[in-house]
Amino acid sequence: MRNNLVVLRAQHQLSQTELADKLDVSRQTIHAIEAGKYDPSLPLAFKIAQLFGKAIEEIFHYTPE
Repeated sequence: MRNNLVVLRAQHQLSQTELADKLDVSRQTIHAIEAGKYDPSLPLAFKIAQLFGKAIEEIFHYTPE
């Protein structure tokens, strides 16, 4: 699954650590999501979307492998 979390984070001037703190996850989790190595749980995806005021589909894009 692709995402534009790096872009959103930059637009809001948040570091990975700051975003992780707001979402109550580790910085490594944010890094893994941004790198496409980890797909967030549905509750975490909703938290991310709510934080940025976006729909989940605006942040995460499913790409069949």
